[in-house]
Amino acid sequence: MRSFIYLCISFLLLALNTQAFTVNNIKSSSVNFPTLSTPIVAEEAAVTSTTLYGKKAARAQGNDRKNKTERVRKQKDDVIEVEAVVIESLPNAMFRCGIEGAPETQPPILATISGKIRKNYVKILVGDKVTVELSPYDLTRGRITFRKR
Repeated sequence: MRSFIYLCISFLLLALNTQAFTVNNIKSSSVNFPTLSTPIVAEEAAVTSTTLYGKKAARAQGNDRKNKTERVRKQKDDVIEVEAVVIESLPNAMFRCGIEGAPETQPPILATISGKIRKNYVKILVGDKVTVELSPYDLTRGRITFRKR
């Protein structure tokens, strides 16, 4: 039992890369204990990677997206997108918009602000050119999804 304990301790010390040791009080001569003359020192490799992780990577992707000139959005199947001009500002973030290129007899659209424009506090004034999504079920109401600069 004692030789087994000495064997376990020696392997543990080998694993920890400690300095040399010797065991003098060994009763059993059948067990050979390894001795280390010099400790093993691992070379420290310098990390020169430029890979970004976490928040920095997300910010870098955001900067790449800002540099794009064209606007990329998912296409919705059941909406009609039209360009319009804001004619009148109404309470509760509602706007009366006239469709560009439409005849004068067509009534203006009643449009509200979409969630992303509302969330980012985009100010829409009378005379602004906007993109309006119309539902195919009611062509007199819409949602303002983008304000042109």
